[in-house]
Amino acid sequence: MERVEKLFDALWQDFTTRLCPSAAQVHDLLTEEEPLQNDHIALRTFNLPGVSLDVLAAPFIAIGYKPCGTYHFEQKKLYAEHFEHPNPAAPKVFISELLVGQCSAQLQNTVRALVKQIPDGAMKDASFLYNGRLWELDFATYEMLAAESEYAGWVAAHGYGANHFTVSVNQLEQFTEVAAVNSLLRHNGFSINEAGGEVKGNPEVMLEQSSTMADRVDVSFTDGVRTIPGGFYEFAKRYPQADGELYPGFVEASADKIFESTNM
Repeated sequence: MERVEKLFDALWQDFTTRLCPSAAQVHDLLTEEEPLQNDHIALRTFNLPGVSLDVLAAPFIAIGYKPCGTYHFEQKKLYAEHFEHPNPAAPKVFISELLVGQCSAQLQNTVRALVKQIPDGAMKDASFLYNGRLWELDFATYEMLAAESEYAGWVAAHGYGANHFTVSVNQLEQFTEVAAVNSLLRHNGFSINEAGGEVKGNPEVMLEQSSTMADRVDVSFTDGVRTIPGGFYEFAKRYPQADGELYPGFVEASADKIFESTNM
C-alpha cells in the first residue's frame, strides 16, 4: 500500500493546491476521530494516442489496480472505466476520456494540436497524473472548446490532475445520509450540484452520490490569467449487495450528472 498512498498523497496535494482549494476546508469539516476514507478519484483525458484512458490507467495498474467496469455517456461523448485495488482500503479510480472523433472537425483539430505539444517522454512517469497542463493554450481556444464540450475545455485548461476526490459517507459516524452532508455543506457556504437532484442515485441502484460545485480557480493562459471552474469534492454512500459486500461500481445516470459539477 505504500506506493498507493504515495501516489494518492501527491494527487491530493495537487488537487487541493491547484484545482480545488476548498476541498481542504470540506475535509476538515467532515473529519472525525478517524481519517476520512476516500471512496474514489476521477481523472479526465482525450481518447487520442499517447494520452488515452489506457495511458492514465497504466500507473495504477503498475501498483496493483485492475479494470472492473465500463461506462458509456453517449450525450457527452465520453467513455469511462473504473479500477479497483485488491486492498479494499485503496480508493477506486474512475477514468474517462472524450471520444474526440465524435466531435466537430474544429474541436478534433484543436485537441490534436494541443496533444502534439506534449514533450517526448512526459507521460512515462506516474507524476504526469498530477503535473497539470502539458501544452500551451490561449483563452479564446479554451472558450471555443468549452462551448462545444465543457469536458474538452476542462481538460485543455487544466491538463492532468484529479477532477475530484470523494468522501465515503459509509465511514462517517456523525452522518449516515448524503442529504445530511449536503445540509452541513450548504450551512457552511458551499454550493451543491443540483443537476439531477442534490442526491443522485438511491438504495435501489445501491449508490447515492452528491458533490459540491467546482471551485473557480485562476489558470494561466498564454494571453493572461483567467478564473474558470476547477475541481470539486464528491460524497458517496454505497449499499450492500446480496452477498453483504458494498456495491463497488458506479451508476451511469448518476455519474452523468456528477460530470456537470464543473459546468460554468
